[in-house]
Amino acid sequence: MNLNQVTVTMPDLDQGWHFYIALGLVPIVDARPNYVRFACPDGNSTFSLHAGMATGGGTTVYFECENLDATVEGLRAAGIVFSALPEDKSWLWREAELFDPGGNRLLLYFAGENRLDLPWKIRPQQR
Repeated sequence: MNLNQVTVTMPDLDQGWHFYIALGLVPIVDARPNYVRFACPDGNSTFSLHAGMATGGGTTVYFECENLDATVEGLRAAGIVFSALPEDKSWLWREAELFDPGGNRLLLYFAGENRLDLPWKIRPQQR
């Protein structure tokens, strides 16, 4: 199984459109005012926005960045506001937090080999 896309709800897709383009995602479907879809610049995943009134709440979307600190600095220079700047976490990822115009929580992060192979990973004999 492979993750194809994540879709979040946002009340104003015009704001979302501009925000995610500024974040570096590549638009591939523009069906505003109802739906937009972006390709992630790395890998094969896509990300979409669906028009609606629900806001982030329990939704968190992670975007991995090879050079997190430089990416965050570039985005800040372009006017993107972060609620937390890059910080090393106890789970061995480096993360920065921000919120999109619909209130969805985003984490830009770098995990390297720790993305899928953490020291405490459940090994086949443990399953």
